[in-house]
Amino acid sequence: MRTFSPKPADIQRAWHVVDADGAVLGRLCSEVARVLRGKHKVIFAPHVDTGDHVIVVNAAKVVMTADKAEKELVYRHTGYPGGLRQRSYADLLARRPEETVRRAVKGMLPKGRLGRRMLKKLKVYAGPDHPHAAQLPRPMTLTAARRPA
Repeated sequence: MRTFSPKPADIQRAWHVVDADGAVLGRLCSEVARVLRGKHKVIFAPHVDTGDHVIVVNAAKVVMTADKAEKELVYRHTGYPGGLRQRSYADLLARRPEETVRRAVKGMLPKGRLGRRMLKKLKVYAGPDHPHAAQLPRPMTLTAARRPA
């Protein structure tokens, strides 16, 4: 039996919209990364980008469990000596909620050219509106991403 490798003609890309209102950040982003990567498809191959486009709305309403928003830190470096900057996830969520979701998904994708190409198919918006209505996105329900009662 030969190894199957999907050709560009085999890949059909769909658009999905995810409502992040009340969803736990890590659970939401792991499902989004799975769809971006294409693991939900039969033609999945780890070396080919077979994933779909994902639109995340209401990113400002995502939640973090166990007081992680105040305890966990986000790091970035300015490029200068001694230029390591840090801030809490609560601060990042208040200032740039889209960046919170994008960073979490980026960490769950492959590193390198393939992961950067997959990340370009992610669109994140803080509010409930998005400009991708022409692509006819299908709503994607993530029951596992909701906070357990």
